[in-house]
Parts: sequence; C-alpha cells; structure tokens
Amino acid sequence: MVVVALGAGFVWWFTAGSGDAGPRAVTADEASRLAITRFRNYEARGRAVTISVPDPAGGLVVTASVDYRTKAGYGVVKGKARNDSGDGLIRWTAARVALHPMPATPGQAPARPPADDWFGRPLNPTGGVLDRALAIVLGLGGDRPDNAQLLPQNGAAWVGSDLINGHPVDVFTGPESRDRPGTAESVRYWLDANGVMYRVQATVAGETDPVVIDFDSHEFIAVPPTG
Repeated sequence: MVVVALGAGFVWWFTAGSGDAGPRAVTADEASRLAITRFRNYEARGRAVTISVPDPAGGLVVTASVDYRTKAGYGVVKGKARNDSGDGLIRWTAARVALHPMPATPGQAPARPPADDWFGRPLNPTGGVLDRALAIVLGLGGDRPDNAQLLPQNGAAWVGSDLINGHPVDVFTGPESRDRPGTAESVRYWLDANGVMYRVQATVAGETDPVVIDFDSHEFIAVPPTG
C-alpha cells in the first residue's frame, strides 16, 4: 500500500503492482486511454458499481447500477459496524437522492423499486461524504471523449500498474472534471488497455479512509426511471 499526501487536504491510497516506478508523464497511448475512459462508460450505458464510503461510524457500502446516459443510480446502501437504521434502497440523480428504509436490506436492489415510502432530498455534491461520492460516480461518464492532447498539460500522469479482479490495469491521475476545473489530481483511475475503468479511488479532507468505486463487481440491472 502506497500513501501519497497532496495539497488541499487530499490523500491518495493505492496498491502498486509490478512495473516501472511512477509517477511519470503519460505517453500518447496512455493519454488516449484517459481521454476516452469516461466515454467508455457512456458508451456502455450502464455499469455495476460498489462504492465504499468512509464514515465516522464505520463506513457505508453502496451496491448499485449507474446509467451514464440518464445520469441516474439505483441500488442498496448498508452501514458497516454501525446501527443499521439508515440501510435500505437508494436512488439518485445529479439533483436528488432518495432512500427507502428496509429492516432487512437485500444484497442487491430488486429490479422494480417500491412505489412508496421514499424519503428524498436535494443531493449536495459539496456536502456530506455520501453525497460527494454519489456525485463523483455520476461524473465518471461523458458523452464525448476528453482532449488527449491537453491531458498532460492538466497534470495527468502514470503512477503504477495493478491487477483488479484479474484485469491488468494502469493507474493514472487525471483527467480533470469538465465541471470542476483544477481537479486533475483529485481522482485516480485504474484503466485497462482499452480505457475501460475498473476502479476510481480518492479521499477528501477530514476523512481518514478513501472513497473507493469498483466497477463490474456484480450484475448490472437496468436503472428504473425517476420521477
């Protein structure tokens, strides 16, 4: 495990595999992979995700499916080492998040969500760590590739190699979010040779453990329409 302290309160954790020591500037091929990775999620339309969210009471795990065309997610949220009163089904968009409490939360959400007993509120992408994590997940899809030629100028770098669920991957910083300039070092991507995303990991100030987003960790189910 490697721990790298960055400015503005960010700390990065990653497991380094074999290969050349990083960080170093990305090659043209690596920049192309970074440029296309969010478009790969949009192209796939939906991805199954497991989101590990740090929490003072022990942490949360969201097991969900995300539709990158409609920018919506649906799944289950469970607490670790804490009271399970907040466990249940969860739905979210860029604007709202809603929870359906369940005393016995299943491992995965049912294909058809309950019609009633949802408690919703606005999603605040700069608020609590759960909201921030949900917003980050939705931001990992884009309807067009980034500009590969600009990525090295925006701080993109190769930092190591790894193996995620049997998939050989490279670990990169960047690209920055279009709607949040200056965030090239706020995200690390685990990408395969085709630019497919298998993990994203980051922590923010005030949290000891990182937010970890793993892809294809379970079966994808269609995300029901909201509203």
